[in-house]
Amino acid sequence: MRLLKSHGLGNDYLVLMSGEPMSPEGARALCDRHRGPGGDGILQALPPSADADIDLCIWNPDGSIAEKSGNGLRIFARYLVDHLGMPRVHHIGLPGGSCRAEVHPDGDVTVAMGRYTTEPAEVPVQRRLIDADVQVEGDLLRCTAVGLGNPHCVVWFDQHTLLDRLPWRRWGATLETSGLFPNRTNVQFAHALSRDLLEARVWERGAGETQASGSSACAVAIAGLLREESGARVQVQMPGGRLAVDVSADGSVTLRGPVEEVGIFDLSSLPGSR
Repeated sequence: MRLLKSHGLGNDYLVLMSGEPMSPEGARALCDRHRGPGGDGILQALPPSADADIDLCIWNPDGSIAEKSGNGLRIFARYLVDHLGMPRVHHIGLPGGSCRAEVHPDGDVTVAMGRYTTEPAEVPVQRRLIDADVQVEGDLLRCTAVGLGNPHCVVWFDQHTLLDRLPWRRWGATLETSGLFPNRTNVQFAHALSRDLLEARVWERGAGETQASGSSACAVAIAGLLREESGARVQVQMPGGRLAVDVSADGSVTLRGPVEEVGIFDLSSLPGSR
């Protein structure tokens, strides 16, 4: 088994370059940060669908499969260009349709994330949440539920809130598995520092706390726009760094940011299988 490890602002993924098809057990073993290469997910190439140059399966560290990942898409796009020689502009297929990816000469990658939705059935969420009150372990939080092909719950705070003084990890774990979200959810804790700069902490479905997240950055930008606290083009600051998000008038969302390669792992067997 041959694996490429890359990260987008500390949000790291393992690309399956060669070897047996991935399984839930394999994903859990490989993403283990103590007994395996470690990562926030596995990226596995699949044969292309009708509207894509290549398809992608995204495995979470808990062995589940994610519908979409902004940073995963950007990492996979760089892999396709740098290691497989594909064109700088290509389309990557996911269960919800294909995404256009562009690898820029400076190494940044832009991904068209599709149109967002706040319709409950499409997020999915049990009821519409747009800056709505949700009780979480006795605390009343202001939440916005956004669908980008995967579900998000953005919890918003005022400008002067120090996010790291909040019990956001506990809240994130609770909201991820809340009955409000039939397919679980990614959770973001955010506020606006200015009209074009937002700050967020991320609790990712199936992975827990992450240094950054592409689709989460998009969800935060959408929530800020819906609250009229930010513009359509923003930077989202996370512990790992900043990502640029552009929300068009028709609801289409574009994500841009850097990707860095960590290295290649050659494994004779899965961790713990000997």
